[in-house]
Amino acid sequence: MIRIIGFIILISGATVSWSEPIRILTNNWSSQIVLSHVIGILFKKQGYEVEYLESPIAEQWGALSHGIAHIQVEVWEGTMAIEFDRLVEAGRIKDAGLHKAKTREEWWYPEYVEVHCPGLPDWRALKKCASYFSQDSSNKGLYLSGPWEKPDEARIRALQIDFEVKMLASGDELNDALKKAVKHKQPIVLFNWTPNWVESRIKGKFVEFPDYAPECETDPSWGVNKDFLYDCGNQKNGWLKKAVWSGFAEKWPCADQLIRSFSLDNSQIASAAALVDIDGLSYEVAAQKWLDQYQLLWQGWVDESCHG
Repeated sequence: MIRIIGFIILISGATVSWSEPIRILTNNWSSQIVLSHVIGILFKKQGYEVEYLESPIAEQWGALSHGIAHIQVEVWEGTMAIEFDRLVEAGRIKDAGLHKAKTREEWWYPEYVEVHCPGLPDWRALKKCASYFSQDSSNKGLYLSGPWEKPDEARIRALQIDFEVKMLASGDELNDALKKAVKHKQPIVLFNWTPNWVESRIKGKFVEFPDYAPECETDPSWGVNKDFLYDCGNQKNGWLKKAVWSGFAEKWPCADQLIRSFSLDNSQIASAAALVDIDGLSYEVAAQKWLDQYQLLWQGWVDESCHG
């Protein structure tokens, strides 16, 4: 049976493409979307067609491993390592190299709250001043999280911190809550990460929980609480990588050379996010402005790669 859909021919379950664009995954935080458009513009300079495919983190792996999507520019160790490593080992996707940036994902607060919660950034300070972060009469501190799987409730239980978790729907909602709190110097502790726009615009610190170790997630007897898992913080100094569909290099060899050269540090990624989250630019305009700002950086990548 043969079915023709656009430029794609399906033959007995196999897919053959005459003029297939490179499809770049976009997630739900600003730096990832801006940098997806940055690499898309650079691919176009090589002569390739480009499309963008919006996907939640949990659903992107199936698309990437089946060639429905072809590239992911920000693979975070703290959030994505398990699925990424599994699919690389299975040969379904390929590791396209490291960014220079080091990552961290953790509870974070603006510096001004230290006056009201002395002892920060040590996590034990939160045990004494949880009520300062309360937003109702319960006196429980409120921690704002995002739509990414983190064991925050398990950590609160294990470390016996009098906090509750409120999960917001997007990174944009976290940004709005932070900006509002900072404007009025209100108490706030929330999920943050680096690289992100926050570090370039707002003074603040990550909460320092007990250092992470794998046993924290598997052995209750490890750590400060002998009865519960997750009595530790998230991993520090994590890697940030790029991933491509397993057939990417064979199908688009010049683009593969370019994405492997595409390696950014924390400040370069943070500036991409700030163009949207602070300066209010669209993702497309932010990508072009970022390219204008870092022309000497990316021009070398394009010059060193071939052309499609």
